[in-house]
Amino acid sequence: MTRTGDHDQSDSHGGQAGSAALLVASLVGIYIISQFFRSSTGVIGPDLAREFSLDAAQLSLLSSLFFLSFAAAQIPLGIAIDRFGPKAAMLATAVILIASTLMFALADNFFVLAAARLLLGVGCCSYLMAPLAIYAERFTPQRFATMVGVQLGGGSLGMLAATKPLASITAMFGWRAAFLGVAAFAALMTLFVYLFVQEGAKGRAARQARAETFGQALRGVARASRVDSFWRLFFMQAASYSAFAAILGLWGGPWLAQTYGLSLTDRGFYLLIFAIFQIAGLFALGPTDRWFSSYKKPSLIMATFAVGLAALAAVYPLPVGALGFFFAAYGFSLGFFPLLTAHGKSLFPPELIGRGMTLLNMGTIGGVFVQQTVTAWVVEMFGATMVDGVKTYPPSAYHAVFAVIAIELSLALLLYFGARDPHPSRRDV
Repeated sequence: MTRTGDHDQSDSHGGQAGSAALLVASLVGIYIISQFFRSSTGVIGPDLAREFSLDAAQLSLLSSLFFLSFAAAQIPLGIAIDRFGPKAAMLATAVILIASTLMFALADNFFVLAAARLLLGVGCCSYLMAPLAIYAERFTPQRFATMVGVQLGGGSLGMLAATKPLASITAMFGWRAAFLGVAAFAALMTLFVYLFVQEGAKGRAARQARAETFGQALRGVARASRVDSFWRLFFMQAASYSAFAAILGLWGGPWLAQTYGLSLTDRGFYLLIFAIFQIAGLFALGPTDRWFSSYKKPSLIMATFAVGLAALAAVYPLPVGALGFFFAAYGFSLGFFPLLTAHGKSLFPPELIGRGMTLLNMGTIGGVFVQQTVTAWVVEMFGATMVDGVKTYPPSAYHAVFAVIAIELSLALLLYFGARDPHPSRRDV
């Protein structure tokens, strides 16, 4: 009989038709929290700057610390998934997630905020890679790409929550109340993972049979980093995701507030457009690899479009009436990440997929930390003036942010152009 995956067999033999829906809902639900924290400082950044007297460098550090610890956690996460299983990894990091969310909500100074953001990165580090490991165990290879799209697209609801909804709640109740609510939601999703997420029996058996030592696991990480075209994908993922995260999660809010004088709710609205169209891109661009028989070709097309839009924002002062169109186009153009994820997975042999994917994810998240650090230096070079107790930067500083994004993405494109493209529909790879 054709293999249908542990989950499909349990459904046919055990009559548990709803278990897959509960499993996916639990995994997507907890991933929503990770996506929320990646983007949340973009909306409340001006409020944090006002309350804690933060300059651009401190605000950038506050945002980027999340990505630094998230990236640093990927190698031990990959080893933990292989040795202890993805569910155990998620439950362990969930404890850190809940505690650090409460710490952030109750912080009374910048150093506590920064420590909380650092811990939040560790707390959220497992909610994409661990679910993908579970999907690989419980579903057929033919269904895996679909599940990746569901996880990425569904989890992106967290980005939506971090835009206008967060702005509205913050305006009514304050940002602290909003984050206390997130802590409660995190506790609920952790309970769902505990109750409804079950790993495949074959995955557990494979881990027991493999029984790698710690040294062997580390050597596997090194082997994954030497796979042909690994570094081309590494830098492409780093540049493409940070081109999105830098605007949604950090500079978008201050740019709209300080250049256009938009209110909290108005800038939340524009960032909501940005997030919605990026999600639309995730769903729409994912299947295009089949049209081109290539992962690389549609990625190159969309990334080139994104470079053009970033360059436009760098050299031209966009009128207010064009902001909605700009955010829609820029968000959609950066929705090709499922193509890069599938491309990355295709490079690795089965025994290295877990560690290879977490290494690539380390580049993705680490790229955000590097870019936010660099753009903070760039913004500070333009100098600031105090307006209503907040350090305010000139429009040229934010044009420079888009210039940095365009340059980084262009360099990554040149490197990615030479990547091996082992698409399953092609016979010459």
